[in-house]
Amino acid sequence: MSQRKLFLLPGDGIGPEITAELVKIIKRLNDRKNAGFEIEEGLVGGAAYDAHGVAISDDDMARALAADAVILAAVGGPKWDSVPYDVRPEAGLLRLRKDMQLFANLRPAICYSALAASSSLKPELVEGLDVLIVRELTGGVYFGEPKEIIDLENGQQRAIDTQVYDTYEIERIAAVAFELARTRDNRVCSMEKRNVMKSGLFWNQVVSRVHEEKFSDVTLSHMLADAGGMQLVRAPKQFDVIVTDNLFGDILSDVAAMLTGSLGMLPSASLGAEDPATGKRKAMYEPVHGSAPDIAGQGIANPLAMIASFAMCLRYSFNMTAEAEALEAAISGVLEQGLRTGDIMAEGCRKVGTSEMGDAVLAAFTEKLG
Repeated sequence: MSQRKLFLLPGDGIGPEITAELVKIIKRLNDRKNAGFEIEEGLVGGAAYDAHGVAISDDDMARALAADAVILAAVGGPKWDSVPYDVRPEAGLLRLRKDMQLFANLRPAICYSALAASSSLKPELVEGLDVLIVRELTGGVYFGEPKEIIDLENGQQRAIDTQVYDTYEIERIAAVAFELARTRDNRVCSMEKRNVMKSGLFWNQVVSRVHEEKFSDVTLSHMLADAGGMQLVRAPKQFDVIVTDNLFGDILSDVAAMLTGSLGMLPSASLGAEDPATGKRKAMYEPVHGSAPDIAGQGIANPLAMIASFAMCLRYSFNMTAEAEALEAAISGVLEQGLRTGDIMAEGCRKVGTSEMGDAVLAAFTEKLG
C-alpha cells in the first residue's frame, strides 16, 4: 500500500483535544485495513503566531501543499485579539484556502435522529434533515480588493470591502453543486442578492447558463439569500443542495448548523480543482465549530465534527466509501446509545467527555470494520 499523506493542523483552543481523538481513528484504520496513512503535524493560527510570528509558516504551508489531504481543527481565541490584522489566527486559514486553491466548501447539515430533540426547531422539522451547502471559498468579499480603512479629509474614516467574482469562479462552483446534486436528490437552490447587488445578478445569470448548457437534468431554483435564511429555519427539509457565494455561504451554513442540534456536529470539506493528470484534488477538512477557548483543556469538547470531517476525507480524497460509511454509522450508533457531550446533552442520556466519546466511536468503528 502506497502511503497516504495526511497533514494535521490541531491549531488552537480545543483543537489539540479533538485531533487526538481523530488520530486514534486513523491508527485503527492503519492497523485493521493496512490503510497506509502517514501523519505529519504542523502549526496554524495562534499556535503558529506564538512560535513563528505568523499565522502559518512557509514551511508548514509547503507541507500542506505536498499532502494528499489537510485536516485542520480550529484557530483563534481572545489571547490573539490584539495581534496585527495580517497575522491574526484566521489569516492562516485564509492562506491555506487561497494557496491550495480550495474554491469549493462542502458543508453538510445532517440531523441524526437521536439529536432531533436537541435542535432549536421542532423535531418534526429537522428529523431526517440532509442538506448540503456548497459555498464558494476563494472569491467574493473576503478576498476582493481594495480591502482597507482609509482616512477622509473631513476627519472621518471609510472602511472598504470589495465583492468581486469572475465568470469562471461561479461556473466551477456551480458545476460542483450540480454534480453533487446528481448523487443526491438532484435539486439545487442558488442563493444570492440579485435584487440589490450587481454581483448577485451576475451570479444568478452564470449559474442559470451553466445549468442550461450542462446540467438541465438537475432541478434548479433561485432564492434571495435573506429569504433562504428564513426558509432554512421555517422548512429546512425543502432543500437538497444550496450553492452560494463566500459571504452568504458562511452565514447560511452556520444557520444550518443549529438545525442539527449543535455547531459541534458539523464537518466540512474544502476542495480544489481536479488535476487532469492524476485526478486528485487539493483538499482540506475541518469541523465547522470554532476553537471554543472557554472550554479548552477541560476534556469536554465534542470530537464528532472532527471525526465526521475525516469521514468526508475518506470519501472525497481517498475514495474509501465503505470506510467513510462505517465511520458515519459509528457516530450515529454512539448517539443512538445515548452518549452525549455537554453541547448535545439531553434528558435520559449519559454525559461523557472528549476521550470517552472518541473511544466509543472508535469501538463502534472497529466493530464495523471487522
